[in-house]
Amino acid sequence: MELKTLKSFVSVARLQSFSAAAKALHTVQPAISRHIASLEQELGVQLFARSSREVLITPAGKRLLIEAEALLASAEQAKENVIKTHQGDIGQLTIGYLGGATLSFFPQLIRQYSQRYPGVDINLIDMTVSQQLSAFEQQQIDIGFSRAIPERLQDEFSSLDIYQDSLIAVLPDHHPLANERRIELAQLKEETFVLFSRCEAVELFDAIISHCHHAGFSPKIKNEPQLMQTMMTQVAAGIGVSIAPGAVSKLANHGCRFVEIAGMKPEIKLSLHHKKFGASTHVMAFKQTVIEAIPTIRASMFDPTPVS
Repeated sequence: MELKTLKSFVSVARLQSFSAAAKALHTVQPAISRHIASLEQELGVQLFARSSREVLITPAGKRLLIEAEALLASAEQAKENVIKTHQGDIGQLTIGYLGGATLSFFPQLIRQYSQRYPGVDINLIDMTVSQQLSAFEQQQIDIGFSRAIPERLQDEFSSLDIYQDSLIAVLPDHHPLANERRIELAQLKEETFVLFSRCEAVELFDAIISHCHHAGFSPKIKNEPQLMQTMMTQVAAGIGVSIAPGAVSKLANHGCRFVEIAGMKPEIKLSLHHKKFGASTHVMAFKQTVIEAIPTIRASMFDPTPVS
């Protein structure tokens, strides 16, 4: 049954007239008659009892009228939903994010987008860098807030730099240097370190190791937790000290102190990533919301410095 044929049937049933139905549908009566005849032949039932004076719908026709109106309404709703989805007004958006790196601005950003696009369902998943890459590969997320994409994959992604962060020392609150405002990295050379796992953030880990080497030592690494919050818990427990992006100071940090490291420049980027191919209207609308919010985001950070 074609939608066009069902529209003709519903019009005849409601108006009880072939000529009136033809006028309402801006067509000719023979076309309406062909549609009804085709429908009756397809179903093998009589839908209307006709006389020279009137058109009466049969019991089978009444049943079809209920079904046809539901089908036509569903088809119209589907059409409307497709158009709204294309325009970005409804749909779903799944976002992976680094909790520690986004805590200061993420809730407000999501609220701003939701106010603009209340029909879009947003699914937020706290993920490490490696988890986001895997999720992109499996088409499980649309957008990621993460560190730099590995060079071998950069051609597949469009990236928007949001801010750059400086590395800081994370010390247990009973550490001798915990009350200093700024320290030299070399002052930590004898310490045991708890560093965020290299498997989860290669660029970050390698940058920390490089800075330690430039300060004249190789860090003695005891643990490499896969979550920033776990790293901070271990530091608070006195298992070791750490070096991390300044944004971690936004996390719940009972038992930790955050101390600037002399000479550290903002170098750890947080970026928005999405696949270049097939980016949806929802993705681009969210990206535009982020672009507009970048000045506010940078102002909310620990030591905001625009990305060059």
